[in-house]
Amino acid sequence: MEKISIELGRAAMLLKLLGDKTRLTMVKILDGHDCCVCEFVEIFKVSQPSISQHLRKLRDVGLVKEDRRGQWIFYSINKNHEYYPFVQQLLDQLPDQAHRLEELEASGSRITCC
Repeated sequence: MEKISIELGRAAMLLKLLGDKTRLTMVKILDGHDCCVCEFVEIFKVSQPSISQHLRKLRDVGLVKEDRRGQWIFYSINKNHEYYPFVQQLLDQLPDQAHRLEELEASGSRITCC
């Protein structure tokens, strides 16, 4: 396994950011699937402004990127971020979250904005 070197302060900042269960779950989902805000609203049953705030924090440090598709913005994890390998090691330890998107699809709520 490749050894990843990260400055201690930066590691603490990333761990604090990912210490929030909602953001950690979002990053785990985004590691395998692009999502829009409305999908996260359905998954977490919280307001759109709350989801947008979580995504803004992740985007501000560069872990998440945006892709505009028409009038909608889709989010994905930034696998080119210099500390993505560090984050990936954490994500690899977490249970898969694909079932959350499968539940949205089954209920007909996947990508309700599109």
